[in-house]
Amino acid sequence: MDIRYSAAILLGVVMLAVSGCSSSADDNNRTTLRKAKDLGRVEIKKYQGQRLTDFEKLRDNSIQGPQEVDTAKYRLTIDGLVSVKQELSYRQVLGMDQYQKLITLHCVEGWSAKGLFEGALVGDILKLAVVKPGANTLIFHAADGYTSSLPLKAVLDKKILLAYKVNNKTLTARSGFPFQLIAEDKLGYKWVKWLRRIEVSSDSTYRGFWESRGYDNKADY
Repeated sequence: MDIRYSAAILLGVVMLAVSGCSSSADDNNRTTLRKAKDLGRVEIKKYQGQRLTDFEKLRDNSIQGPQEVDTAKYRLTIDGLVSVKQELSYRQVLGMDQYQKLITLHCVEGWSAKGLFEGALVGDILKLAVVKPGANTLIFHAADGYTSSLPLKAVLDKKILLAYKVNNKTLTARSGFPFQLIAEDKLGYKWVKWLRRIEVSSDSTYRGFWESRGYDNKADY
């Protein structure tokens, strides 16, 4: 085997071990998109007979620790290859149609976490901005400077969520408040917390924080 190829594989394994998590869609890829329903105001520990994970107890693998975001000043920017740049407030995003998905996050450290995520569809948010022809990639920017990307088509086809709740509880700073990208069927480094900007791009080769350090850009689970 080529020495450079072997070194690249070793680097990828080591880096995944350092970062901690990977994630995928719900069991056996049978994730169901549902309109959000009122489950009361308390955190739930079971849903449809399945036990849910307390996401507050998961290991923090972020690059700068949990970020504190002031919703009074917060704006979610959607720009790049769009016709109408958007700067949405926290309440504006919450005012959009809300959906729920039961999804399991898997970690390369050997553990998994199942959560009922609630939020708006990234596709619905993009409709407000009107994506221009030629766009093929979405670059997600976090409040701590972290970035990652996903193919535009995959985001739309999978009906990817921008979540503001997990297990019927509003996200905390530790779990990604105000919004976390729920990149189902993708490894955990694609699940961007503290999301502040969605950049619509034609650069399908873009590499985010970990991808530029050797991680697989497809990140399929």
